[in-house]
Amino acid sequence: MSKRKRWAGIISLLAVLALFVSFIASPATVGVAKSGKGEVYTGKVPKYVFVFIGDGMSYAQVSSAEMYMGQKAMPGKVTPKQVNFTQFPTHGALMTQDSTSFIPDSASTATSLASGQKTLSGVINMDETKTKKYKPITEDLKARGYKIGIITSVPITHATPAAYYAKVASRDDAYDIGKQLAASGFDFFGGGSFDKPTGTNKDQKPIFEIVEEAGYTIADTNEEIRALDKNSGKVVAISPALDGTALNYEIDRNEEKGELSLADFVKEGIEVLDNPKGFFIMTEGGKIDWANHANDAAASIHDTIAFADAVEEAVKFYNKHPEETLILVTADHECGGMTLGFANTGYSTYFEKLQPVTMSYVEFDKILSQYKKTATRDTAKLEDLMDEIKSAYGLSTANLSQYEMGMLRKALDWSMIDKSERKYNEQENILYGTYEPLSVTLCHIVNNKAGLSFTSYSHTGLPVPVYAMGSGADMFNGFYDNTEIYYKLAAITNIS
Repeated sequence: MSKRKRWAGIISLLAVLALFVSFIASPATVGVAKSGKGEVYTGKVPKYVFVFIGDGMSYAQVSSAEMYMGQKAMPGKVTPKQVNFTQFPTHGALMTQDSTSFIPDSASTATSLASGQKTLSGVINMDETKTKKYKPITEDLKARGYKIGIITSVPITHATPAAYYAKVASRDDAYDIGKQLAASGFDFFGGGSFDKPTGTNKDQKPIFEIVEEAGYTIADTNEEIRALDKNSGKVVAISPALDGTALNYEIDRNEEKGELSLADFVKEGIEVLDNPKGFFIMTEGGKIDWANHANDAAASIHDTIAFADAVEEAVKFYNKHPEETLILVTADHECGGMTLGFANTGYSTYFEKLQPVTMSYVEFDKILSQYKKTATRDTAKLEDLMDEIKSAYGLSTANLSQYEMGMLRKALDWSMIDKSERKYNEQENILYGTYEPLSVTLCHIVNNKAGLSFTSYSHTGLPVPVYAMGSGADMFNGFYDNTEIYYKLAAITNIS
């Protein structure tokens, strides 16, 4: 053998040895991971992980948004305009039942997504006996050096965000959840505020003080939130414009006044969390669920589009780091039993009927509340509110049938009765649920004119979609139980 060949062989061997040493020394970069449920992933571990959860969002909620956008962009055409995440290369689907019901709540389903365990409705990261605690994936990722961000359009102590940092026997214990947020040491919380900030009886130490004592900066003005960056330390960013303790519905958001969107919080979260060791961000579109509880299709559509806008911030980041980023979009359960179709519209839809809607049912409730200050049940007349109804829903005596006008008159009569004194029979329970009768009836009428309908004011047991793009995305193909989201992520991030 010539010296040249001998040296070439030695150099090749050294190169192989160097590659092997690099492989075993850098398990967080490339490796093989196997989860507790047998999920196997061979490939690059993503440095940046985005998980988006559309609360209450199943196929009908997504499709209605796409059909609405398509109709608006191309009037008269039957062409949906896809949101960004339905164009992701990977598409799967989840079963959502919890330990005792095919119709679950957000606490149990978020526990399944975050910790890979089934539990009871109302329980967060604890077993059915409410004695054993489960560890969400965020804790392991934090221990591995990832920074952690939790973002939501509803209160930061609600069930879905709480499942990524808290363990409680009841989702109603918002004060304890808030204390666990402070103790988590996670790096960024953004969106809505705290429910029950001084406890159920309003006699506890303010949760804001506890959060600040734990080393968090509370940013609650537009200026403070916009100024956040990687040097801001641990942050709780709360929108200064809130519907109670949640962001306003997207349809009600005042963009001209600079009111922050869910996408704005994702953008600022990335600014705070971006670092060489990576991050994990869970973002919830929580008001999709609230809109569907109220059977408000227009509000649902606008919040689903806002959710897609938030996903777009992750897509922009992915485009800069395509080999290091995973984006996962899914839901916890369906809400409302939304149906794309209605008896009186047959095989047709008229999504243009939703375009004149200018506000959510919450804002119309405020109009009705003002009216009730000057009118009684005996003096109330639907005609008094027709200008407001046209402005809010695009409905007038010119496009309402006698049957629909009768529905509205009956609903107004019920709305004029104090809520505590309303005694519904079975029919009224079905018609109005727990919502303001006139407002929810207006939603039903405009929904039905568009060719949409709802079957419930609660959640349903429908499967929900999964969309993925980036490192490890192929793991999310197929139809599987919601607990598998945790195990697939555990395998991809090599924490199994």
